[in-house]
Amino acid sequence: MRKYIDDARKLHEYVGGDENISSVTHCVTRMRFVLNEPAKAEIEKIEALPSVKGSFTQAGQFQVIIGNDVDQFYNDFMTISKAKEASKDEVKADAKKNQNWLQRVSAVLAEIFAPLIPAIIVGGLLLGLRSILGQIPFDNLGGQTIVEHSQFWSGTNDFLWLICEAIFHYLPVGIVWSITRKMGSTQILGIVLGICLVSPNILANAYTIAEGGEIPIWDFGSFQIQRVGYQAQVIPAMLAGFTLVYLERFWKKHIHQSVSMIFVPLLSLLPAVILAHTILGPIGWKIGTAISNGVYAGLTSKLNWLFGAVFGFFYAPLVITGLHHMTNAIDLQLASDFGGTILWPMIALSNIAQASAVLAVIFLHKNDEAEKQISVPAAISAYLGVTEPALFGINIKYGYPFMAGMIGSAIAGMFSVLTKTTAFNIGIGGLPGLLSIQSSSYATFIIAMIIAITVPVILTVVFNKKKMFQNKIEFKTPSFS
Repeated sequence: MRKYIDDARKLHEYVGGDENISSVTHCVTRMRFVLNEPAKAEIEKIEALPSVKGSFTQAGQFQVIIGNDVDQFYNDFMTISKAKEASKDEVKADAKKNQNWLQRVSAVLAEIFAPLIPAIIVGGLLLGLRSILGQIPFDNLGGQTIVEHSQFWSGTNDFLWLICEAIFHYLPVGIVWSITRKMGSTQILGIVLGICLVSPNILANAYTIAEGGEIPIWDFGSFQIQRVGYQAQVIPAMLAGFTLVYLERFWKKHIHQSVSMIFVPLLSLLPAVILAHTILGPIGWKIGTAISNGVYAGLTSKLNWLFGAVFGFFYAPLVITGLHHMTNAIDLQLASDFGGTILWPMIALSNIAQASAVLAVIFLHKNDEAEKQISVPAAISAYLGVTEPALFGINIKYGYPFMAGMIGSAIAGMFSVLTKTTAFNIGIGGLPGLLSIQSSSYATFIIAMIIAITVPVILTVVFNKKKMFQNKIEFKTPSFS
């Protein structure tokens, strides 16, 4: 039974037919198109279809939200269309033609860091737990911390550091591996190169040097190389990883296939390790330090309130363009250089603010049962850190909730920065984000969350009553090409 055949036929017509479809696929809830001429898509007609819950353009793809039955809709669509059926990776590659250079950079960063985020979140949560165990004195324990009071929890605290150290100190291993995976190179070479950046055989690292420790060397007689590791460093690992990838590509083109198994890995890995410890590592370290120092200076300057307000206001639009992925590298570098990040709490607060705007829409449209099928799951998802359903399904659709969320995020971000609210590292970007906040910042983050919840709710109701920002927000990806 072709349940969605009529809507599929109309969607095919409204996106411009086969001649306008370069490729098409679907994910869990959305149809994903790469259109030859995106402007030909008749968005109002598409969103008026009964099966369609919204649409948006991101990363060069025109995406139509269908819901959990998207696989059935896709099958019906493909019986009508003769368009190229592609995998998600093929569609991503095809979509690059609709992206400017900044979007392409952001897409690359997203694909590098996305596989690492689950481990980083686990590390952030465990650091938060260790903070509760070892840093907070409790009155009912006689003013002692849990670690001081209990040998079991003292041992647990020590044991959990094993996981945290593996995630954060050895982060370059994951970064280089992810680069080789994304670029289609030999992944085991990436792992080996990453280990060469953080090996225990390297006696000095960023931490010992910062404390004024002596830097050991490899002595080759006529020259020397500093024996420095790059634990938790992001930029050195990225530079080394891309160098390995392009060395391997070069040698694969110039070495005969009969001996490529021997010489391609050797001539790719060995120079990459040498360059990492002589040129790329030191340069990457300075670049990473300069970036983190610059951001940290902005977050701690006399104008930090303005920095927090601007970042909080514009983070949701960054999510729409996909450029928000660029903040991952900055957060990781801040956490490495300063023992925590003031930037990430604002990201969690922005997600909470957009979720709260949806919550207000649910209240305002409480009799709209059809919309609740979109709005309720969208609010829950946003409160747990995934805002795209809330942004594209509700807030941008109506306009005023989106603006209310941005303003609420700006106020919460300004308060968060003024109070130097700090997270250990990247965490779950919503209400559970509290688990990744340093114990000294619990109170201020809770106040910031209250701001991020109440302000958008109030403003959404006010904007609705005053008929302000009603369907007037049109966010378009800026062109940098």
